[in-house]
Amino acid sequence: MSPAAAAAAQTSARLPNREQAHVSQTAPLALTEPAARRRWAILAAGTLGVFAALGLARFGYATVLRAMQQDLSFDNGAAGMIATANLTGYLLLAVLGGAAASRWGARWVAAGGLAVVSIGMALTAQAHSLAALCLWRAVTGMGSGAANVAIMGMWPGWFGPQHRGRAAGVAVTGSSFALMLTGVGVPVLLATPGAGWRLTWLLFALAALAAALLAMWVLRSPGSAAPPSVSAGGEPRPSVGQPGLRGLYSSRPVWHLGAVYTAYGFSYIIYMTFFAKYLVAEQHFTEIEAGRAFLLLGACSLGCGFLWGAVSDRWGRRTALVAVFLLQALALALFAQADQSWACIVSAVLFGVTAWSIPAIMAAACGDLLGSALAAAGLGFITLFFGLGQAAAPSIAGHLADQAHSFAGVFLLAAAVALLGALGAWLLPRR
Repeated sequence: MSPAAAAAAQTSARLPNREQAHVSQTAPLALTEPAARRRWAILAAGTLGVFAALGLARFGYATVLRAMQQDLSFDNGAAGMIATANLTGYLLLAVLGGAAASRWGARWVAAGGLAVVSIGMALTAQAHSLAALCLWRAVTGMGSGAANVAIMGMWPGWFGPQHRGRAAGVAVTGSSFALMLTGVGVPVLLATPGAGWRLTWLLFALAALAAALLAMWVLRSPGSAAPPSVSAGGEPRPSVGQPGLRGLYSSRPVWHLGAVYTAYGFSYIIYMTFFAKYLVAEQHFTEIEAGRAFLLLGACSLGCGFLWGAVSDRWGRRTALVAVFLLQALALALFAQADQSWACIVSAVLFGVTAWSIPAIMAAACGDLLGSALAAAGLGFITLFFGLGQAAAPSIAGHLADQAHSFAGVFLLAAAVALLGALGAWLLPRR
């Protein structure tokens, strides 16, 4: 067998049995030595993009939420509405951003999205009403969705099937660094006389602007170095035309991935949104202690994407997804234990070692199913499902907590949804 045919056979073998693709017998060109070196700089820039687009723009909200509530006097239901506005914005642009990145390249979409993130956070710092907060958090979410999907959809083009899970796992550590930074820095900023939370959002905005400029300078499409694209329907797609996208949107394995991703979106965002609030309001942590717990979560999550990406590369995406969902269900159930500080700390560790692994595995799975040219579009499409789960969860959780005067039951609900995610992942085709 020729090297070209061997490469095509290897790629084809990684696709689901039900929709086995016929990969082009013309092997992709190998990365040149300069391109092989460049991909590490691109991975670093992408990681910093995730740091700003998700770590600061989304998860930073948890660290300033209590201070915002105290200054503007809104309840948990309103806090959930603000989070839902952000996540709805993310949902709206994730699908379009993925398709745009597949057609025009990740550089422009990622840099533009990060610029919108910066603007949205700067305007959040100036808001004085619930309506204004919802509006500017929605704008921030739109930028986050475009930037994150464009960045995470790049790795199938720069890394082969045996390494793309690890590459995506490295990129998601941007959120880990953000958790560590905000866990240490935000409590100090909140102690600033006046509205420290406004200063926090402004500094976040400056960091996002720097990430946008770096993305514009560094990010590039792999071009001819990328593997050939394969449509979900099984035909080779050398370019991203409308027929290829139609095949993607009708693919049963892609829809199945999306359904599983919904469970992650619903369960994890409850944990990340109300983590610090629960520790201070119900577990009697101080703001500093809650910040340290957030730092611990971030530190434990540093290697989670690479670890579980490697597991998925070695033992399959399905196996890795089931293991992660089970561990997260346990972490969520432990967190619900009232007046048990030790359970909160153990929960933070367990959740940390799995935190961003599912998005990394999903990015790699889209590359496996669809090839590099459609990977970003596929990731954007399944992010629609993920976004529905995470957009609905904060408002539901906030209102349930207001009625029960506790978040304990909310975290148990999130644990049950994570178990459903494990079941859905188990029913995926084995790969």
